[in-house]
Amino acid sequence: MGLLDILLGRSKPVAPDLDQLFALPSAAITLQAAAGFTPTGTGAVCFATVEGGAFAEARQEVQALLDADAERGGPPVEVSRDEYGYSWLVSRREPDDLPALVSDLHAVNSALEGSGFGPQLLCSVASFQGSDQRRLGIVYLYKRGTFYPFAPLAGTGQQRDNALELQIKAALTDDLRIEQDLSRWFPIWGAPGLG
Repeated sequence: MGLLDILLGRSKPVAPDLDQLFALPSAAITLQAAAGFTPTGTGAVCFATVEGGAFAEARQEVQALLDADAERGGPPVEVSRDEYGYSWLVSRREPDDLPALVSDLHAVNSALEGSGFGPQLLCSVASFQGSDQRRLGIVYLYKRGTFYPFAPLAGTGQQRDNALELQIKAALTDDLRIEQDLSRWFPIWGAPGLG
């Protein structure tokens, strides 16, 4: 970063640190103790779809890699598209196997990044559920290298439980690199596992 960047207030973007995803299993213990939320076994990686053979091939390779996992129970990895045009690669595991789910999310991000499609990666999310059936997503922002909670309110259209999100932020501060800029806590309406 040069002097001109400093004077104009520009800063280097934070490099993604995909290994931060491996902090999720220990954060899940804190999340359960502090707020009663447990993993649902659903996680997803969101990316901006790119047209072209190279991207389609990379996505198919990632999907085939995860589908080949002989220990995977339930449905294979699936690809869906939301109403905003973003693609989601969804992995489902047993709810008590969060480490395997995190490995899936890491593998998808790493494979797409390694194929040169890092700029298309937006976020990853692991889904949690409270004893009262409320849903919560712990979202990893790829381009920021940080996490934030997303708590949609069920049956209210597109509204969030901001108080719960701030409670979760406080609870997970020691476990995860939490995004401090609340304006970057983007709503991920329609994310797999949160509907």
